[in-house]
Amino acid sequence: MTFEFNTYDKWDDARWAAIEPLYREAFPHGAKPVGILRAMLDKKIAWLHTGYLDGKLAAMAVTGLSRPAAERMLIIDYMAVDAGLRGQGLGRKFLENIRDWAVRKHDIQAVLIEVEAGDTEEDAARVHFWEHCGFRVTEYVHQYIWLPEPYRAMVMPLTRDFTVTDDGQALFGRITDFHRKSFRKRESEGV
Repeated sequence: MTFEFNTYDKWDDARWAAIEPLYREAFPHGAKPVGILRAMLDKKIAWLHTGYLDGKLAAMAVTGLSRPAAERMLIIDYMAVDAGLRGQGLGRKFLENIRDWAVRKHDIQAVLIEVEAGDTEEDAARVHFWEHCGFRVTEYVHQYIWLPEPYRAMVMPLTRDFTVTDDGQALFGRITDFHRKSFRKRESEGV
């Protein structure tokens, strides 16, 4: 089996047409509109990643960076693996490719994600997957005003001196800042 990892910093409608079904299947609720995703790449605040297994789309992700540069983290905004390919280690392999790319290109200190903080089996399975990949769950639970489910931050430190100094609320501040930048209409608004 051949796995091909790609990272894109420019929007391409044909590429998105191939990726969108996986994105929609994985994120039926809470997904950013396509226009916002496109603007994120146009504003140079995000990247689109794909993983192809034997020439077939198997995984996709949208990532961005948090600031400041001295404490730079990669934020995984969305990551999905084709449902028929889950449980085979592909998600972990895809994540490792994303992490290695971010370390090489952006000298990141950690990888940061947000996961549902509910008590369903599906929520627990997601947390377990991320923990299995090396992430640590934080205690702070964040409730967005526009989403019904609560979320918490999980972080994968990549340097020895990286520490979480609170219950995760500061990490959520970075995630929220990234979301704000994602929805800004113009680059001149401080992106």
